[in-house]
Amino acid sequence: MIFISNKNKHGSLILPIISIFICVSDLTAQENEPSLLPLPLEEVRIFTEALDRIRMSYVEEIDDKTLLENAIKGMLSELDPHSAYVIENDYDALQETTTGEFGGLGIEVGREDGYIKVISPIDDTPADKAGIQAGDLIIQIDNTPTQQILPEEAANLMRGEPGTPVTVTIAREGLQPFDLTITREVITVTSVRSRLLEPGYIYLRISQFRVNTAAELERELEQALSGNEEVKGIVMDLRNNPGGVLQASVGVVDTFIDQGRIVYTEGRLEGNNMEFMATNKTLGSNIPMVVLINNGSASASEIVAGALQDHGRAIIMGTRSFGKGSVQTVMPLAEQRAIKLTTSLYFTPNGRSIQAQGIKPDILVENAFVTKRASNMSQVNESNLPNRLDNANDTNEVSDEMSNTLISAEEVLVTDYPLNEALNVLKGINAFTPRQTQNDTDAFAQRIVN
Repeated sequence: MIFISNKNKHGSLILPIISIFICVSDLTAQENEPSLLPLPLEEVRIFTEALDRIRMSYVEEIDDKTLLENAIKGMLSELDPHSAYVIENDYDALQETTTGEFGGLGIEVGREDGYIKVISPIDDTPADKAGIQAGDLIIQIDNTPTQQILPEEAANLMRGEPGTPVTVTIAREGLQPFDLTITREVITVTSVRSRLLEPGYIYLRISQFRVNTAAELERELEQALSGNEEVKGIVMDLRNNPGGVLQASVGVVDTFIDQGRIVYTEGRLEGNNMEFMATNKTLGSNIPMVVLINNGSASASEIVAGALQDHGRAIIMGTRSFGKGSVQTVMPLAEQRAIKLTTSLYFTPNGRSIQAQGIKPDILVENAFVTKRASNMSQVNESNLPNRLDNANDTNEVSDEMSNTLISAEEVLVTDYPLNEALNVLKGINAFTPRQTQNDTDAFAQRIVN
């Protein structure tokens, strides 16, 4: 339909378009494409009549191409929040976000109650540094109201030349709406980062799932495993990870399990029914593992968390995830034009659909502040008592922690509470290692999950 154009500005489009619909239906039926239903001619007649009246009576003259493209946008936007008609700049943006380099703020957005909702800011981007949070509503972009506009249109408004400013108006629960003026940058996303939390405990942060994420993870993990320190546990942080490429999430799970199903999808067409299985290419199949999630963990993040949870491979901690359990397929139509269409739902290995439900963590851990309390001046220990007996092992030194009682009541230690809790869980699992075999330790971790 997008190629239809009538040069006669005073003629009717009704009969030509109906004829084209019928011809397209006949041709497609001859090609034996599945699931093609006969076109409802009465609804087609109403559509073409509406189109013709808009052309003839709208307050300003509007060309047929624009009307037809708007019709396609309307068809897709009313299906679900993730289906869209992608053209020109939006098409380029879609390509850029897949490869990992683009100009803008670094926000993954969706739609809620007619407004643009932040699924999550991307790590170390202008949006992240400005303090934008998952769950924020963007109600204006450079004084342009965002009510009823599509997420792709909002993303396009926020993109632009690096170094140029854009002002977004944020609505956040419990606060009055406020403006943030943020300078655009070239967003080059490194999707995997790692560091050592403590000797033997690795932190892996995955900010988004891109085509090369699994390879990046393997490199980071191989480097950590090749060190002299024994690896006792891994924390994989998927908080505020908005998802990305399905195959990348499969590759990440495959790094930690060596058999079984990872994820499967179901759609109307046979080609959309896929199943992904683990291979024996596994780097860390026996290392105790905790996965952190929150409301900003969506799509591919939920595939990873759900698969590792179903396999009993990791303990999932944090808060319930976003709940995007659908798969979108990009279908090119012409040069710089495509349909991004929801074609299937994905399911975890045990058959759970995450759509509008999310992943429920094994251990609920809300985000919080950790405050260090001042020591009690009245506290004494055996070592402080007069005429006490000496230590039987000739160890009479008292640690600095015990002797240093003067700590300011205003001294506050603010840390990542869920991350600390994840580390404590891994330490708890490893505390049983000296008394049990590694298989027993793995069984203990399985019991915690169940």
